[in-house]
Amino acid sequence: MFKAIGFILIGFGVMELSGWFIHKYIMHGPLWMIHKTHHQPSKSFFELNDLFSLFFGSVAVVLIFLGVESLDYRFWIGIGISLYGMLYFFLHDVLVHRRLKWFDRPKNSWLMGIFKAHQAHHKTNKKEGAVSFGLFLVPKEYFKKEEK
Repeated sequence: MFKAIGFILIGFGVMELSGWFIHKYIMHGPLWMIHKTHHQPSKSFFELNDLFSLFFGSVAVVLIFLGVESLDYRFWIGIGISLYGMLYFFLHDVLVHRRLKWFDRPKNSWLMGIFKAHQAHHKTNKKEGAVSFGLFLVPKEYFKKEEK
């Protein structure tokens, strides 16, 4: 049981770390032509950028499939990646970008920090000059209370 939880946390953590790296150096680098669809206004529900989610989801499915028979580390890492993907969907697509209007804007200070960091990331719609590339790894400055 503890091994399973450990591998779930590894899968989740590796997603945040690799996601930050891929977002900064790959999406805002050689694959900008795909990712820029996320930085531009769109009338469509889907963006070309959604291909990245399909890729990460496919990695999770393959790992789960390879490890399901013996419930080995691959299965649990795939579950961790899947949990990350679900949280990413709710935080990024539903709460921040409101692709589905299921909830109001967050009032929780932690969620507001994530929201502010993502807003700062989208201040530019160019390949260069963006900040805050992680979903959970967010600089402390975005969690400071605003003075009224």
